[in-house]
Order: sequence, then C-alpha cells, then structure tokens
Amino acid sequence: MPDTSLDTLQNFRFETDPDGIALATWDMPGRSMNVITPEVMDELGRIIDAVAGDAAIKGCVITSGKDNFSGGADLTMLQGLGRAYEELRAETGEEAAMRHFFEESRRLTLLYRRLETCGKPFAAAIAGICLGGAFELALACHHRVLADDDKTRVGLPEIKVGLFPGAGGTQRVARLMQTGDALQMLFKGEQIRALMARNMGLAHQVAPKDEIVEKARAWIKAGGSAVAPWDVPKFKAPSGKVYSPAGMMIWPPANAIYRRETHDNYPAAKAILASVYEGLQLPMDLALRVESRYFAKILRSTEAAAMIRTLFISMGELNKGARRPKDVPATRVRTLGVVGAGFMGAGVAYVSAQAGMEVVLVDQSLEAAEKGKAYAHKLMTNQISKGRAKTADRDALLGRIRTSADYADLAGCDLVIEAVFEDPAVKAEVIAKVEAVIGPEVIFASNTSTLPISGLARTSRRPDQFVGIHFFSPVEKMLLVEIIKGEATGARAVATALDYVRAIRKTPIVVNDSRGFFANRCVTAYLLEGHKMLLEGVPPAMIEAAGRLAGMPVGPLSLNDEVALDLGLKIVRATEAQLGPDAVDPAQKQLLVEIVENQGRLGRKNKKGFYDYPEGAPKRLWPGLRDLQLAHLDPDSVDIQELKHRLLVVQALEAARTVGEGVVTDPREADVGSILGFGFAPFTGGALSYIDFMGAKTFADLARSLEARHGPRFAVPDNLARMAETGATFYGTAAQQAT
Repeated sequence: MPDTSLDTLQNFRFETDPDGIALATWDMPGRSMNVITPEVMDELGRIIDAVAGDAAIKGCVITSGKDNFSGGADLTMLQGLGRAYEELRAETGEEAAMRHFFEESRRLTLLYRRLETCGKPFAAAIAGICLGGAFELALACHHRVLADDDKTRVGLPEIKVGLFPGAGGTQRVARLMQTGDALQMLFKGEQIRALMARNMGLAHQVAPKDEIVEKARAWIKAGGSAVAPWDVPKFKAPSGKVYSPAGMMIWPPANAIYRRETHDNYPAAKAILASVYEGLQLPMDLALRVESRYFAKILRSTEAAAMIRTLFISMGELNKGARRPKDVPATRVRTLGVVGAGFMGAGVAYVSAQAGMEVVLVDQSLEAAEKGKAYAHKLMTNQISKGRAKTADRDALLGRIRTSADYADLAGCDLVIEAVFEDPAVKAEVIAKVEAVIGPEVIFASNTSTLPISGLARTSRRPDQFVGIHFFSPVEKMLLVEIIKGEATGARAVATALDYVRAIRKTPIVVNDSRGFFANRCVTAYLLEGHKMLLEGVPPAMIEAAGRLAGMPVGPLSLNDEVALDLGLKIVRATEAQLGPDAVDPAQKQLLVEIVENQGRLGRKNKKGFYDYPEGAPKRLWPGLRDLQLAHLDPDSVDIQELKHRLLVVQALEAARTVGEGVVTDPREADVGSILGFGFAPFTGGALSYIDFMGAKTFADLARSLEARHGPRFAVPDNLARMAETGATFYGTAAQQAT
C-alpha cells in the first residue's frame, strides 16, 4: 500500500496554522538545490490529497526552505526513462513500451493538474531560482508571489537542453500571455526577473522576501479562488481563437521565425509551436494530453539525448570539478596578477574583479594599464544603463583593480596570468620578470591561443608550476576556458587553475599540450573549409548560409572577420616558420595575404573583411570577394547538403584527432568545449557526440566520400577507423577505461 501519511515526508515540511492554511516547505535533505525526483512527486501527491481531503484546511502555500525555490526536474531521471523504454521494448515490444513511456513521461503533468483541480487554493511563494518543472508547478498553483530581489528568477529553459516544458508549461503560459509573447518566452528559455514576470502576467504579486509567505497566506485567507482562469466557463485566451483574423496574424510569422532561428535543427522548438497551436484549440485536459504526446516524442529524440548529456550532465560535472586532481587541497585566489592590459588582459581583470578578487593589472606603462581598467568601467556602465548594476557596484569593482607599470607589485599575488602579445620572445621576457618577484609557491599561467605551453615553460625556472589558461574572446561573454597541461605541468598548477576558473564562474576543460590545443584546432578547420569553398567558386552567401543551416552560430567567413583576418595570417605564417611549408595550406595563405596585405581588410576591427560594416547599417558581404575567385559555380549546381556536411565533418574529424593524439582525454570536455568554445551545432551534443550518435561507421563512410572529392583533410584518423570497425563509441571507450 502506498504511504499516505504526512508524518514520513522526507523532502517537505508540512504544517497548518490556526487559520487552517497549510504551509508545505520544500527542503530536500543533503542537497543545496531542490530538484524534482520521483520521491518528490510522490510526496507532493500526498500533500495534495491531504489538503483536498481535510475540510479544516482552507488551502496551501508551497515555498522553499533553501535560498532558491528549485532548478526543476532531475534530468538524469528523464534519461532513466529512455533506458527503461529500451529495456521494456526488448522484453514486451514497441507498443507496450511506448505506452509505459508515455504514461511515465506525463506523471508530472497529471500531478500538477490534480493540484490545480483539487478544489482547494494553492499559492506559490517563490524566492531565488524557480525554473523548468518547478516553475510549471508554480504555474499550476492558483496564485504566485515572487520575492522582490535581484536573485529571484523564473523561467522555462528546457529548450536549451533540447526539451520543452512538458508539464503543462506550454499550455498555461499560452493562456496567461499574448500568443506571440508566450512563444518568444518558450523559444528563448530566458530567466525572468520578478517585476518583469508580474508585468508579463506570470505572477500575481511581488513582495519583500520575508513577506512572500504571509502574502500568499493572506490571499488564501481572503478567499482566493481554487479555479484556474482556463477552467472558468467561457474562458478566452489573451490572443483570441487560433482560427481568427487576429490568430492568423500570429501563426504564419511565428512559423517563419521558427525556421529562421532554428533551420529545423531543433525538434523541441517545432514541438513548442505545434503544442501551443493545437493546444489553444482544445480544453485544458485535452491540450495537456497533446503536449504530453509531443513531450514523449521529444524526450526520445537524439537531439534531446545529446543536449541533455552535454549541456546539463557533462557541463554540470565539469563545473563541479570532475577533472580536478583529487589529492590537491582546495586553493583560493584572493589576489590575481594580470600582465598585459590589452583586450584579453582587461577582460580577465574584469571577470576576476567581478568575482570578488583583488586584481593587479600590469602593463608597460601606467597609461596602458589604466586603459585596460577603463574597459571594466565601460562594461559596468553598460550594466548600470540596463538596470543590472548600481553605481556603487561599479565603484566597488573598480576599487578591486589596481593598475601598475611595476612588476614588483605582483609580489603578493596568489596566481599570475600573462596576456601579452602572441610572440614566444615577448612571453619569455615577461615570464622572467614575473618569476623574479613572485613567491616560490605562486602558479604562473599563460593565456595563449596557439603557442604550445611546453615550449613557453622551457623559459620558466619552475615548469611544474607553469600552466596554460586559455580564455576566449570576449572574456566577459564566453563561458569556456581551456586549462592546458604542458609536459612538466604539475597537479597543483592544474588544480589551482581549475579552482580559479570555477571562482570566476566559467566552465573549464583540461587538455594536454598541442599547437592550437583543442578548440582552436577545430575552429581553424572550420575557417579553412570556408576559405576552400570560396576558392572553389562557391557563392559566398551560400557558404555562410550552409554554416548557419548546419547549426553553427555564424558562417566561417563571418567568424573569421570576428577573430581578425590579420591574426589568421600571423598564425599561418608562425605555423609555417616553425613546422615548415607542408603544415599550411598554400592557397589559404595566398588568400589571406591578398585580402589582408593587398586589400587592407582586417575584419570587423577595421570594418573591412569578408564583410563590409557600414555605419548604422547591417553588415554585408564584400562585393570584391567575387574578384578573388578564379571560378564561379552556378548556385543551382552546388549541393547545399554537402556544404553542411563539410563544415561539420571537418571539425568533428579534428576533434577525433585530438582524442587519438591524447590532447583530449575525456569526451565530455570535447563536447562541452566544442559547443561553448566555438558554437559547434548544439543540437548534436558536440563534436564527438555528432560522431557517436551518427555511428562511427556511418560517419567514417561520410568522411571518406568527402575525402575522395575534396582531399586528405577529410582523412579518417586511425583511432576513428578502429572504432568504425568495432562499433565502438567515444563515450563507451571512455567508460571502459574508467572502470
């Protein structure tokens, strides 16, 4: 018999006040954040039954006993549903397994509907983060009170991991807001502040944090209704009927926007569109069933499996220190030294000061160092203008950045990061100057994008304390940081770097030394492929469109403009100088020489690159590109699907090579790094998941067909060829090696 007693609740505290108003406080033991699990669902069901079945209870307030309300469902639970489906299908067949999967996947939907229709009013008192399934719980409550503080956020971010709100979220939001606004919210998956949520119609009240429970109680005591708006007879959706003149002003543009933004790569986004469109034409219970059917389908999709694994589970594990050396005590960087106050160094100083660290920013002159500090002032001023910070916040942050032209001021630092010009001689000079003044226990890090760390460390007097910390530009926006282990880098250096990166709230991946490390090797392959297509005579607009259609955030030519064409030429020449002419593509070098040196086009930074950047107008492809092409292919003769494959396969092959060479030792890092570092088609789960989910043999066959047509850059590396023969996967191999 199921347990119906409230005395045995583990995840909630339940009490009733003299007015007959119950308070259910969600406070899971041993967790810093409440999450929705099968046990939580069972206990919430018991609370609903107790409230509904006791005439002395007038209603119930649900709140949290933690700093945050809840981050939503435990996605590993949803992963488990997929595994259970596969096992049941093998035992009982497809139909029975699918029926079981469908019913299990809608347990939360039915639970929330029970709460909504139980006949007693429920109110949610929310402080801190309330996202995903937790916000769907709040939406099922009849009244919502949000704390009026900066930490309170609500939202439905499921789209970011390949899912969509499948516990009633699509139906309730679409009945609370104008349809266009609801679709935008569901597609973006953003976190919404309390006052904005109230203005959007998602919350009823905003109050000081210590008053939210009393406000919710007062609403129930005053006779708050236990009937949701959509259950009132003759309810009308805010935008009216789907099949109406107003409705037809919404849906054709919504479909066009969906295709423009997703290129049909994200099944969950399409399911949102369909769920809202169909659901608004039905009463709530049928609408929820429609949503559940789409949710069950999406939950079993390759895209959801890949994105949940990489962007939720793997990313969470890496953020918690999965790759940190276990036997090294935790370190805390209180004072950080940054040498080089250019664009990168200034960004590093800003994010570190933002995390509460004292920063010593050193450059050749005090004026140059002050210029770097001014970058932090500019960023904070932008935050103030958007209402995200106060003047006092800016003053406090700037007070933590001390500028200097004297290396001696680095003496008290716990960690020093150099971000000077990408030249081994310049870096060697800086290393010597820094090591002359810092303590013997201080870790020294180089922020370099291409130069091997082992080579730089040879100029250090203590290479075991020398590590690479590679930031991506712009530092304040990019989430990924590569930690590079040189040949002599010790465990304490790696641990310190990881502790620092975690402190500044970035996601770290640990890679072994190699020219270009991991991310830049893959990015370079993407840029080269765009250049090769241009030289073949593919229309530039098709190249860029193929990149976006494949799932990349921008096309290769646009990306090259962002990272600077002259930097690309410098890297090509440095590679040629150190490794010989066979290490570079001569046609690419010639293209870059022409566009940079003969045409003076450096990219976005001088408003001339593969694109023109007219003042006050959108960028546009430079017409002169046509003159750089020796051939001009008829667009109708170009296979767009092949272009898409080329752009993704060439990156995935490079990622596979980094595994074969031992640069990357954990597939989680390659996948998280490829999405966060250079935007590799997120719906694939990352560069290695792209191969794993396609199957190594299928992928290898595709690569070989491209090699036959386009050359040896599509050659299948030995490690991948072996996987194709044996049916192995990157993740399966990693799991075997770990046991």
